[in-house]
Amino acid sequence: MLLGAVTAYTLVGLAAGLFYREFTKLNGYTEGMHGQLGLAHTHILTLGVIVLLIVMALEKVFDLSGSRLFRWFFWIYNAGVVISAAGLVWHGMLQVLGEESSKMIAGIAGTGHMLLGAGFVLLLLMLRKAVSR
Repeated sequence: MLLGAVTAYTLVGLAAGLFYREFTKLNGYTEGMHGQLGLAHTHILTLGVIVLLIVMALEKVFDLSGSRLFRWFFWIYNAGVVISAAGLVWHGMLQVLGEESSKMIAGIAGTGHMLLGAGFVLLLLMLRKAVSR
């Protein structure tokens, strides 16, 4: 389950970097300008790949998947990564196209970040219990 998610995030994160480069070039976006679209690539790779690789190592040491919280962590955390990344891509595309963003996009991205936070809390609760065993 974890390795599959890491693999998927690796592919999506690399594709997001390629999309960023080509979409901005196609739309004449000034090279080197910062925007939300460029952040999607690094967010996906960091939150989806690096964090879950660390969780894989912790799983090996502490058998986290034996916890009743593990499934909750896995699905809530991954929903947070996907929703946050989607918000970054959506907002970033609007920036590149020179269009206004909306509060709805910010709300969606905020929801994704709250889910990420909840996922981290669940991970820490699992770790606390595992370390004390």
